[in-house]
Amino acid sequence: MARNKKRGGTEVNASSMADIAFLLLIFFLVTTTIASDKGLFIILPPKQDENEPPPEVKFNQRNIFKVLINAQDRLLVEDEPLEDVNALKDMVKEFVLNNGRNPELSDSPEDAIVSVKTSRGTSYEIYIQVLDQLEGAYNEMYGERAGLTAEEWRTLDRSEPRNKELYNKARLNFPKQISIAEPTN
Repeated sequence: MARNKKRGGTEVNASSMADIAFLLLIFFLVTTTIASDKGLFIILPPKQDENEPPPEVKFNQRNIFKVLINAQDRLLVEDEPLEDVNALKDMVKEFVLNNGRNPELSDSPEDAIVSVKTSRGTSYEIYIQVLDQLEGAYNEMYGERAGLTAEEWRTLDRSEPRNKELYNKARLNFPKQISIAEPTN
């Protein structure tokens, strides 16, 4: 006798599959950390009142250390091309710590201004490298004044009174004046 009875296809019990998928989804949502970029920590000047003209600032040109970055990421430092970005740190230190000895460098650390100007085509990579070199130069100078290394200076905990006093002493009459100019087209 032949069997004419059709067998139904075998079905997989999928009722718990949805539960497993939901649990996996929750697991990955809870355990995944999402990196949040914090950007650059730069204190911007207060917004100018539109009704008032900008204040006139008088300064000696010799007290300005100029760094220009063009759209091809090439540096022009004090009107001279610079190939190695890492050389910038020592140049800034020499400029700021001159104290009037060399007539082509700054009068004093109080008067020294480091000016950075970029082009609209400048890459973020070179811009960040330049800012790192400038910050590193000031960190080394402050650290030397405090008797610390640049790394110790950067990680100095200012919540402790002794460290806060050391921090204030190192920065006394020695402002970090880095001017970031508006990019050119």
